[in-house]
Amino acid sequence: MSSIFTKIVNGEIPAYKIAEDDHFLAFLDVMPLAKGHTLVIPKKEVDLIFDLESEDFKNLWAFAQKVAKKIGKAIPCVRVGVAVVGLEVPHAHIHLVPLNSMGDLNFTNERLKLSPEEYQEIQYAIVNS
Repeated sequence: MSSIFTKIVNGEIPAYKIAEDDHFLAFLDVMPLAKGHTLVIPKKEVDLIFDLESEDFKNLWAFAQKVAKKIGKAIPCVRVGVAVVGLEVPHAHIHLVPLNSMGDLNFTNERLKLSPEEYQEIQYAIVNS
């Protein structure tokens, strides 16, 4: 059974896309810890990040690095944090989260509720940074 992320890759579910190439996709998290919280995924459906082929693993992180730099330019923050948790969706993914304090990367924090307009503004700022 395909994951929700595969459905996003296939265009079955809409997403606020930040970056995309033939192998990877970055899009805004719909339950963000902070404005600009972005998920980076391989388009190939693999459950565990450490099960990716070595070359795919390396390229996923290189893609995430480019996205993180764009987030850091577009979203006011001290730095962009990174987390790989993998408990929520059975599809390898990296969380890129703008941080201003250590507590900002706590996944038990209440998630932000943003309007479609806010998502679009954030998407535009990151894509065009």
